Amino acid sequence: MSELSIKIRIADRDYPMRVTEEEEERLRIAGRLLNERLKLFRDQFGIDDKQDLLAMVALEVAADSLQTVKSEKTEKSILTDKLTRLDQLLTSLGVD
Repeated sequence: MSELSIKIRIADRDYPMRVTEEEEERLRIAGRLLNERLKLFRDQFGIDDKQDLLAMVALEVAADSLQTVKSEKTEKSILTDKLTRLDQLLTSLGVD
């Protein structure tokens, strides 16, 4: 597994990284999405301070991550309930 040396630019600052080929595209996309969110917050709220913008984007990303985890837990719970009911139905019909 070979590593690549890349630079990801976030908020007008380059961050050199050593990544695998598999990670490269994901990190480049993430960097592009972060920069888009920074621009959106700057345009929407008129904030120019990069630290404030980065903090706002970090908060949004963390909140989105928590919501995703919550949604996944809910979906898993629903799926488990449905599988349990299906198993009970099959058992009551004598299907193994």
